[in-house]
Amino acid sequence: MSKVKIPVHNLQGDVVEEVELEDSVFDVPFREAVVHQAVTRQLANMRQGTASTKTRGQVVGSTRKLFSQKGTGRARRGSIKSPLLRGGGIVFGPKPRSYRQDMPKKMRQLAFKCALSDKVREGGLWAVDDLNVERPRTRDVAALLASAGAPRKSVIVTADSMPALALSARNLQGATVVPCFILSTLDVMNCDRLIVTVPALRKMETIWGSKGSSDESA
Repeated sequence: MSKVKIPVHNLQGDVVEEVELEDSVFDVPFREAVVHQAVTRQLANMRQGTASTKTRGQVVGSTRKLFSQKGTGRARRGSIKSPLLRGGGIVFGPKPRSYRQDMPKKMRQLAFKCALSDKVREGGLWAVDDLNVERPRTRDVAALLASAGAPRKSVIVTADSMPALALSARNLQGATVVPCFILSTLDVMNCDRLIVTVPALRKMETIWGSKGSSDESA
């Protein structure tokens, strides 16, 4: 099986080696329709759907006729709760509802692989040898982002949950730390630079590779 090769950098941004990636995960032809559907689904599922308005029957107000039917020269008004008046009811306004969308598992996996492959082809996937953060230190993560080209939005992908690294990046605008097993298509498409550790790359190949069977989050 053919492999895709990308350079691996250290924390200073120097290339230290090359790593081979499985083409079944990182060299998939881009399917715009599938990726669009996956991103739209994730954005829709994030909506709370709690927006609500009142119709004229739900607005609290007097039922007295505002003024005489004839003789005033004005338009006829029967209720202060009319949608034509300020403070009245809303016509065809939003009501609480679910915006949730479903998508087959294989389509979600395909969209995720397409997004990863597109990042590799565009040079947006930046591999680092490893990130050993013993205690929160924002300066270290800022130096890493600077060596990666100071992207406006970046996602740092780790093999496992790293609370110290997440705290180190919390105060940096546009930087997010995500474990590889919960990385989503939206995360990949919405960042300028995807910074991934080598252990995370291997774990992603295990999860989403030709022999993997796990499902993508979100």
